[in-house]
Amino acid sequence: MKINGEVTTGLGKAAYFLSQEFYSLEFERNLGFVPFPGTLNVVVSDDYLDEINEIKNNCQNLIKPDEGFGAVKYIPAKLCDEINGAIVFPAKTTHEENYLEFIAENKLRDQMNLKDGDIVSLEF
Repeated sequence: MKINGEVTTGLGKAAYFLSQEFYSLEFERNLGFVPFPGTLNVVVSDDYLDEINEIKNNCQNLIKPDEGFGAVKYIPAKLCDEINGAIVFPAKTTHEENYLEFIAENKLRDQMNLKDGDIVSLEF
């Protein structure tokens, strides 16, 4: 599945969670990289929600939490046909359903010179 979405600023909470050792070690073990402590937030059209929810609900990739933290489902994905990473679905989130959170090894806003409102593609 390949979809386009708009880059937007998140709440800043992902940096704390992705800096937790048990999350970063599991992502490294399962995806081959330690994620930058933050996500690239992409808002997608509501037209994609049924397909995204089906993928999320059927996803078997799960990082079980340490005490006090939530589980995270993830699916490998590619940003703009060039950056390997993953879309994460935290069990505890305050985002709307049409917000996708993409993780990668580097700070993508800097690496790709992205700003709010830019359109990017996600393939998963």
